[in-house]
Amino acid sequence: MHLEASTGWGGQEIRILRESVGMRARGHEVILAVMAGAELGKRARQAGLTVYELDFRRSAWWHSFWRLCRIFKQHAIEVVNTHSSLDAWLGGLVARWVGCKVVRTRHLSTPIKRGLNSRLLYGKLADFVVTTCESIVETIVRQSGKERRFCRSVPTGIAAEHVDVKPEEVLAFRKQWGFSSKEFVVGTACVMRSWKGIQDLLLAADRLRHIADLRWVVIGGGHAETYHAMAKELHLGGKVLLQAAYLRRPLIATATGGLGEVCLDQITGILVSPFRSDQVAEAVLRLKESRSERERLGDRARVRVVEHFLWQQTLDNMEQIFLHVVGNSRAH
Repeated sequence: MHLEASTGWGGQEIRILRESVGMRARGHEVILAVMAGAELGKRARQAGLTVYELDFRRSAWWHSFWRLCRIFKQHAIEVVNTHSSLDAWLGGLVARWVGCKVVRTRHLSTPIKRGLNSRLLYGKLADFVVTTCESIVETIVRQSGKERRFCRSVPTGIAAEHVDVKPEEVLAFRKQWGFSSKEFVVGTACVMRSWKGIQDLLLAADRLRHIADLRWVVIGGGHAETYHAMAKELHLGGKVLLQAAYLRRPLIATATGGLGEVCLDQITGILVSPFRSDQVAEAVLRLKESRSERERLGDRARVRVVEHFLWQQTLDNMEQIFLHVVGNSRAH
């Protein structure tokens, strides 16, 4: 069973849905409990999954606690997967009450709160912790006191069949946005958040505004209005990570979170320091001027993704974790 208190629709919620559909296809029964009106709930129902609406707000915990207990017993839930802070607290407490195992997935690579929060959410209220990048594993182990063997990174892989792009699709994209075949396009695709480095990308575009055949693209939802305003302020109106790698595109990334696990410096791309738009600009120019380097880095990037970051590998790893946790429970 997946619990998700977030009402948004981004990488975290997309992974939960894809994982649920994938596990169902492998013969597992999958149930979701989400906040009322959540986009995840709507899309999960469209996919034919069983979805319950639950109030995860602390003021409603007493009622939600007992309702979740009934849901657990009704479906004989063996393992619950929590994803956000509120559902981790509620789901963890209910699971302990009814004797169910808990897998806690930490989707963010940002720091976790120190102290009791870490020791409870990632320690006492979780039998196993999953992260989406290796860099956060050691932090969780250190702050929660959990044994390293109960904490593992399972990156969100890509579905290769959905990102193979035909040459005519590339031409159509360029035509749609007014890019000529000779222009060099730099871009990012993400849910726009302050920690995604979009500001550095726009500042790099400002530094290189004098290069006529260089165009920039930012694709995604989130806090888009913030970056529209910034682009307008910089007068840039005229002017993706794993997916880009699979498509043999060289990468430029900061060594934060899990980016450095995909973008290996000078092997699959170029690593730059956070908040250094000058380094971003320098890397863009370097790749723009050297087709051979773009091809070399791009080819290696694709190999890296095929070997380590495909969606079937994500499902294999998560299924292994769920079965391991449930197996330990049955053994006792």
